[in-house]
Amino acid sequence: MDTTAQLYKWDDVVLETVRDGISRKFIAGDREMVAQITLKRGAIVPEHSHESEQLTYVITGALKFTLGGEDVTVRAGELLRIPSWLPHSAEAIEDCFELDLFSPIRQDWIDGTDHYFRR
Repeated sequence: MDTTAQLYKWDDVVLETVRDGISRKFIAGDREMVAQITLKRGAIVPEHSHESEQLTYVITGALKFTLGGEDVTVRAGELLRIPSWLPHSAEAIEDCFELDLFSPIRQDWIDGTDHYFRR
């Protein structure tokens, strides 16, 4: 485990286009990860689940999540907690800028094996 503090600047983090209408930047530590995600209105994140507990904080816009068959709309200034392994999908019902926090880290994002997202 690295015991050295690190300073990151979002402007220095590479912006990745995941699929049409969705781009992201992320920073991973040893046990947690944060991502800035931009979604254009109508963009879809397909249903998936993962070990990581997820906190999604919407900064601007709105996202409609489907969580285990129930719809929840998260708007600017609201935060949604998604427990580990809960199947979920999302649709941007407005242009959206949000932060996702994950623990543990999303290794599939780091190594590019998040195929559900890239389809």
